[in-house]
Amino acid sequence: MLARIVQDGLSAVEQKCRAYISFDYDYDRDLKNLLLGQSRNDDSPFFIEDWSIKKATPSWQADARKRIRRSNVVIVICGRQTHQAVGVTREIEIAREENIRFFLLRGRKDAMIRRPMGTSWWSEDLHTWTWNNLKRLTSPNPTPWWKTIW
Repeated sequence: MLARIVQDGLSAVEQKCRAYISFDYDYDRDLKNLLLGQSRNDDSPFFIEDWSIKKATPSWQADARKRIRRSNVVIVICGRQTHQAVGVTREIEIAREENIRFFLLRGRKDAMIRRPMGTSWWSEDLHTWTWNNLKRLTSPNPTPWWKTIW
């Protein structure tokens, strides 16, 4: 698939949205792996290079910033403990500083999910993890949820 060239000369991957995943490494690696799997579907509008920072080093924030800059969108997977994940909060701040859009994705249906620190129920929706939502939110110009019902 990577080597296949499409009509306008860009590879299939180059046409897809490049996503950075922000998640609570201690509690939600399973969710990250599920999203990674979905990104590999043939009809996926996004792809993920697994840039997970596995170890907190003195330079992790600079590394995260470089990776976020190379992305079109940051997908924030929200699990049970994400509201306490300092790294997730910092990655959201970096995305804002770099003007990279992000969205919050509800990682667990059966759990009480609280938003990461620094996000607001007023300005950042917590989206249900559905294939249609992922396709819409990772498109180059995502339609706001409220426009889909009017």
